[in-house]
Amino acid sequence: MRRADHHPSRRTFLDVTGAMMAAGLTAGCTSDSAQPGRHAPTPGATPMPVPATGRHQAGITLPQPAQPNLLAVVADLGATVAPGPLLAELGQAIRTLTAATDTRLLGLPPGDLTVTVGVGPRLVRTAGASLPGAADLPRFSRERIAPQARGGDLLIQICASDALLLPVVAAALLDQAGDRIRERWRQSARRGTNVSVGNGLTAPRNPLGFIDGIVGPHTTAEQQRDLWLAGPPAVAGGTLAVLRRMELDLPRFAALSVAEQEAVFGRRRASGVPLSGGTAASGPELGAKTPDGRYLVPADAHVRRAHATVVGVGLMLRRSYSTDEPAPGLLFISFQNDLRTFTATLTHMDTSDALLAFTTTTASATFLILPGFDRQHPLGSQLFASLEWVPPEGWKAFR
Repeated sequence: MRRADHHPSRRTFLDVTGAMMAAGLTAGCTSDSAQPGRHAPTPGATPMPVPATGRHQAGITLPQPAQPNLLAVVADLGATVAPGPLLAELGQAIRTLTAATDTRLLGLPPGDLTVTVGVGPRLVRTAGASLPGAADLPRFSRERIAPQARGGDLLIQICASDALLLPVVAAALLDQAGDRIRERWRQSARRGTNVSVGNGLTAPRNPLGFIDGIVGPHTTAEQQRDLWLAGPPAVAGGTLAVLRRMELDLPRFAALSVAEQEAVFGRRRASGVPLSGGTAASGPELGAKTPDGRYLVPADAHVRRAHATVVGVGLMLRRSYSTDEPAPGLLFISFQNDLRTFTATLTHMDTSDALLAFTTTTASATFLILPGFDRQHPLGSQLFASLEWVPPEGWKAFR
């Protein structure tokens, strides 16, 4: 569903009933990287609320385990809109929505609702050309991306256990922004039930049937090293997000034998165990060979080509969600404190990763996920301290 031709306004909010009827299309939102396992809430149980304020925004490492439904909205700011006041208003609206004190929630209990906000490279560059998040994503192979689906100034990621909340919350936030922003594209998605991968960790299956996101920054030390930005102060506590929407050639992948599918990933489909042995949570032994000298994990297997040590980068917190529209596929989101973690990994995969042959990327963007906020420190205030804003040379108005 795309509303690029109609600025979000109070009419958007009034149209929410129709959007709610389409809630069956909405889908999955939390870390696809393996999470510390906890017992899932029983059916009908009210999910625990997630604080909207703090050092980090919610919806990245909290809650755990993650909610099953996601709606990502990508938008542009108007040519003369100051980012600071807009972000502060959105942060206040997020606080009231998650606290169930906003009438635009239409009486729905927010439960474990989280809203995560990021700003695109063009906005970041207005605050500092050398800041993390100021660089655009390069182009890669196997892309078929319309101009409207590449880049963007604003990301609003909405996650919840209750799929009905997603269009309601999106309508409220777009109503808050009014004609200051123009929506580029949106994507709703879902993820499967978490399964145990050992060591107290869980992870969901992806649309290809494999347990996905087993490797990631799970410990506090790993997250401080590879996930959270440590400085400068304007971005400390934030992170960098990459969104890639992909169409999957599901029929062609399904036509492979199970052994061929496992060779593509480098893991057993049923258990997630690497083809080199061990447990799902243990790393693959990339040097292990058969008696006749063949690698147990094939040279073009995804688990080898995307391995952080092989690429020479840090870990990324990865999320993969199943999508139905505009085509069956996958929405990939990664969080990392260095954009090179993603770009170097995909560049290494681009040369000979067997998995990429079944994917076509149709949308792509990167965002600086802003540091956390509270009453005294509004959303975005560290980055956009001044309420006055002058568009940079060459800044484009709405397309």
